Amino acid sequence: MTRRVAILISGGGSNMVKLVESMGADHPARPVLVLANRADAGGLDRAAALGVPTAVVESRPFKGDREAFESALQSEIAKHAPDILCLAGFMRVLTAGFVQPWSGKMLNIHPSLLPKYRGLHTHARALEAGDGEHGCTVHEVTPELDEGPILGQARVPVLPGDTPDSLAARVLEQEHRLYPAVLRRFAAGDRTRVELG
Repeated sequence: MTRRVAILISGGGSNMVKLVESMGADHPARPVLVLANRADAGGLDRAAALGVPTAVVESRPFKGDREAFESALQSEIAKHAPDILCLAGFMRVLTAGFVQPWSGKMLNIHPSLLPKYRGLHTHARALEAGDGEHGCTVHEVTPELDEGPILGQARVPVLPGDTPDSLAARVLEQEHRLYPAVLRRFAAGDRTRVELG
């Protein structure tokens, strides 16, 4: 059975593009929606160019009312009946009320080797700590921020002279490899961890 995938974004959507491009003829899933919480998200045009339906649920009008925003979000998602949600640079922290109905069906990519560096500014934090390696993680989403079961990780060396930007660029290259690899397994019902060097 082909799984239906909705991808949530807030910005340019580079990970979304890699996910959509990966879902070719032999893939166990198909993209059915790219949804942004900002009408100016660059990824919307990129998704449309790839032939994927798009939608916007602006978060700003709901400022201070997360439940109302998430209710509107859920209503829009439901129109497309996805089996899997992929967060791909979706810059909103979701409440337990939204997450729990999607338990075991929602993925996120995070730019650190979890459990290190949950939250923001991960590249700067890895440099400040003097880490020898850094990377990214795909995990199932749970109500606790960046704490769900890990489904895959990709590692990059921290090089002398690295800045947060140079490190972020190398990690992003690995994100583009890791997320499609994990989604392919996950959509086929395989939760074996993907490890990329």
